[in-house]
Amino acid sequence: MTRAALPQPLRPRALAPGDLVVIASLSGPLHAVYEPDLEQAVVVLERMGFRVRRAPLLEAGRHHWWSAAPAAEIADEFNALLRDPEVRAIIAHDGGNSVLGYLDLIDVEAITADPKPILGYSDISLLHLVLYARTGLVGFHADLATPGLGGHWQAAPVARRAELERLYATLLTGAEAIGALPTTPSWECWRAGRAEGRLIGGVLNRMVLAQATRFALPLEWFDGAVLFWEEMGVRAEHVWSYLQVLRHSGVLDRISGMVVGVPCEIGGLSAPASPPLSEIVLDALGDRDIPVLGNVEFGHAGPNLPMPVGIRAGLDARQRTLSLLEPAVRPITMT
Repeated sequence: MTRAALPQPLRPRALAPGDLVVIASLSGPLHAVYEPDLEQAVVVLERMGFRVRRAPLLEAGRHHWWSAAPAAEIADEFNALLRDPEVRAIIAHDGGNSVLGYLDLIDVEAITADPKPILGYSDISLLHLVLYARTGLVGFHADLATPGLGGHWQAAPVARRAELERLYATLLTGAEAIGALPTTPSWECWRAGRAEGRLIGGVLNRMVLAQATRFALPLEWFDGAVLFWEEMGVRAEHVWSYLQVLRHSGVLDRISGMVVGVPCEIGGLSAPASPPLSEIVLDALGDRDIPVLGNVEFGHAGPNLPMPVGIRAGLDARQRTLSLLEPAVRPITMT
């Protein structure tokens, strides 16, 4: 049996000051009550030095069931942004439950011809994982526009907000590796050790769903990977079950390390009969002796550290450090 070759990361071109970033409804709709948060997200992006535009489907009150529009309409708008040479990055307005409806409608040739940063988490994890599988595209598992840049960021201390703005701007515009991500006291060593490997991950349930589609990552692509994940809105036993799926599928046998985000609204973790999240993780890993770093700030619980899918990272769980060892974008070439 031939092994699936690990792809070279398809890095988007670095952004320059004044480049156009489009906020798009890639999943859920915009509710009118969050219009001020969206406006604040525009301010944040403009402060980073970018021009900002809203995509047409990003209109308060527009919706189809739980989505911004029918799946085919979302795909059409997304593909138009991918094909538009003026658009240099796309950030999702919010998450939701829509991406599975158009995974097969995405213009992957447009991505390979002109790769662009696509930013977001939650339901957008599916885009990062599937587009990485299909094209090698580096996906920016990073804050969403409305609940993130316009929401959680605004509630953060001023120093933290400024730190995140610098980090995101550097990640999108710089052709050098970021190095160590800023740590906080919340980070915990759940199993000591060191590892280096490509970052692969996202929302845990979306990772399991992606692997159930025909666009799944080949199992060999998890060889030596640093698996990162977070979860929200489920019960502790569901987290355990999702991890068991990754165990049965062989993913946990191949990774070199794991980084776990701050849990958000996971029921039962504080119940007397339920173990803490660290114990659930270590139970699923069994005797697999890999480093595990927990409670890292990415995902639904608050302002996100960026976790670029497909980029090599270095993990030292005992020292509670996580470093991006490669740039997520390629330099701008003069023509």
